[in-house]
Amino acid sequence: MVTPTPLTIDSLTKVYGEVTALRDVSFAAAPGRVTGFLGPNGAGKTSTLRILLGLNRPTAGAALIDGRRYRDLEAPARRVGASLSADVFHPGRSGRNHLLQLAIAGGIDRARVDHVLAQVGLTEAARRAVGGYSLGMRQRLGLASALLGDPAALVLDEPINGLDPDGIRWMRGLLRSLAAEGRTVLLSSHVLSEVQQTVDDVVVIRHGRIVFDGTLEALEAGTSRVRVDATDRAALADALTRAGATVEPGAAGLTVLGLDAARTGEVARDAGVALTHLSDEGDGLESVFLALTADEATGTAPAASEGSAA
Repeated sequence: MVTPTPLTIDSLTKVYGEVTALRDVSFAAAPGRVTGFLGPNGAGKTSTLRILLGLNRPTAGAALIDGRRYRDLEAPARRVGASLSADVFHPGRSGRNHLLQLAIAGGIDRARVDHVLAQVGLTEAARRAVGGYSLGMRQRLGLASALLGDPAALVLDEPINGLDPDGIRWMRGLLRSLAAEGRTVLLSSHVLSEVQQTVDDVVVIRHGRIVFDGTLEALEAGTSRVRVDATDRAALADALTRAGATVEPGAAGLTVLGLDAARTGEVARDAGVALTHLSDEGDGLESVFLALTADEATGTAPAASEGSAA
């Protein structure tokens, strides 16, 4: 049985010299859900995850695993598993040997090694040197490393990067199944479309500050934009407003915000209003994400690389 293990970021600030990488960052990742931690490169995602895992110290605030700092956990590999990079493996060591060393260091039953290799689809490649692995295979090995202690929480930095379409579908299915077991899954990405079908909750960070924290459904609610027209526009506008939509009149008809095309049609039908035009003109989630992370001065997403000070 999985022990519920929430991950909590509380008023986290991190300063590197003259660079403030994180500014009062707060959010939580809940058990049984997949939380996407999203933002452009350089936004502060990796810094946050490194502090959570005890690799960096915060300037202020706290990052907690079930209410405790990583360094205060007993048998931490059994509480939280992590993969922050696909390039941390010795190229001359086999994938299986890498996992065996981690198992010995963490006091983990060696039988878990073959179990997680099978779980991530690397059984046949287990005895090959990691230097011959593709990026996608190294991502799988990183996930196997994270799963080795059978942890209640997972922290994954860009886990889909380098996977082919089949690998992406496999990763989505596995992460969803792990959350369904009651595990907490926190994953970062700089591209919303990569994780859109995986996450339940979304946290968006920009220039070290949280600019959105909520469910995927709440983020999607801002994407509905419908163009509609009828011979009786006034009656249609009244019905849509009463249904909770925001209605903007225009020369080509009405623009409806807050309802999708199907619901707009239902409202018109129930009100007895015949439509002459109905089309979905939503910008989509990726456009909303880009708007949230756009640089204020240029209107484009920042392109800075996320390195040690990110």
